[in-house]
Amino acid sequence: MELYKRYVDVILMQKRTGDITPMYLIWENGQKYKIDKILSRERRASPVGGCGMRYVCLIQGNRRNLYQEKD
Repeated sequence: MELYKRYVDVILMQKRTGDITPMYLIWENGQKYKIDKILSRERRASPVGGCGMRYVCLIQGNRRNLYQEKD
């Protein structure tokens, strides 16, 4: 399986403490997917380049990695 990076829009909640929780992922065709559960979050490098916070998410029963890259 070939890995690839795709930039997507994300609707998120940011608490007063600064904690960020992704809520919805918006695909390039405008389709919105609810993030059912955040399984884990940790600082990690992406296997296809880049680094930042990795959110392991459950979306419609599928496990997906979502990265928030740092500048």
